[in-house]
Amino acid sequence: MERTLAHLKAPAAVAAGAACACAFVAWADPTTPGGVIPPCPTYTIFGILCPGCGASRMLYSLVHLDIPVAVQFNALGVLVTVGLLAVFGVWTVSRVRGTPMPRWERYRWAPHIVVAVVAVWFVVRNIPVAPFTALRI
Repeated sequence: MERTLAHLKAPAAVAAGAACACAFVAWADPTTPGGVIPPCPTYTIFGILCPGCGASRMLYSLVHLDIPVAVQFNALGVLVTVGLLAVFGVWTVSRVRGTPMPRWERYRWAPHIVVAVVAVWFVVRNIPVAPFTALRI
């Protein structure tokens, strides 16, 4: 039992940090203009949406279980959040069982695919014609 509790310290710390971040976003309410969370500097300076634009509003919507609105704010962010939750679950289970977690290095094309997806998202959501304008926030 002690071994299991010792192995859960790191996942518990990550979960506590994520809960604090979610609580802060819920308190700050980024959907209200002029709040604590500043607007995206990329959008403010250059007038284009970066891949992360709308992420705080997306997280606010997810905390309030409003998934359609969260997808509207940042669809890629919702997918990344789901992926991070899955990886967190696999990591926690592997720590409890004492088995090694699959390593990133085994999937040598994964970083390239991630960069390509983020780059495509960056370009597609800034195309100023329909149907791509639906991706703008």
